[in-house]
Amino acid sequence: MKIKKKERQRLLMELLEGNPFMTDEELSAHFGVSIQTIRLDRMEQNIPELRERIKDVAYKQRDSVISLAPEEVFGEIVDLVLEERAISIFDVGPEHVFERSGIARGHHLFAQANSLAVALVNNEFVLTAKASIQFTRPVRVGERVVAKAEMAGKGSGRTRILVTSHVNQEVVFTGEFAMFQQNETEERPQQ
Repeated sequence: MKIKKKERQRLLMELLEGNPFMTDEELSAHFGVSIQTIRLDRMEQNIPELRERIKDVAYKQRDSVISLAPEEVFGEIVDLVLEERAISIFDVGPEHVFERSGIARGHHLFAQANSLAVALVNNEFVLTAKASIQFTRPVRVGERVVAKAEMAGKGSGRTRILVTSHVNQEVVFTGEFAMFQQNETEERPQQ
């Protein structure tokens, strides 16, 4: 049964409030309408396109990353609450995949998860001490990887962080990271 325009627009706004990272293609499939219809609905409701929604979420919800410079982060951090949780987005482009297969190189997915784990720790000096990772399915060019990290434990100079990466709702990568951070009383290495 087809939903009336006003009802669809109301549901669209609700849906994007809950998940601002949905693409126009995903919204089109969800509502069973064309992508152009979704774009018109967004315009009429003053809902920005995906990239602007991502930037808005990042601006509103993000703490400052202490452990990494912005250019050192792999992926785009869109949510960060230090010592609690973080989310990043990575759009797989042709430069990230094996030419013959179109499958993303694993080190890119690891880099996204690892930089998210480092960013989550509220310390200027953070290193990955150990990582246990698993790739659960290949990621292909054109797919969007959403990585979610959460702090799982903290103790004497180590922080345990769990990262799960999804494409749409499907898990493609999991990792458990043991992060080392230097205490303020310890001497910093010379640069």
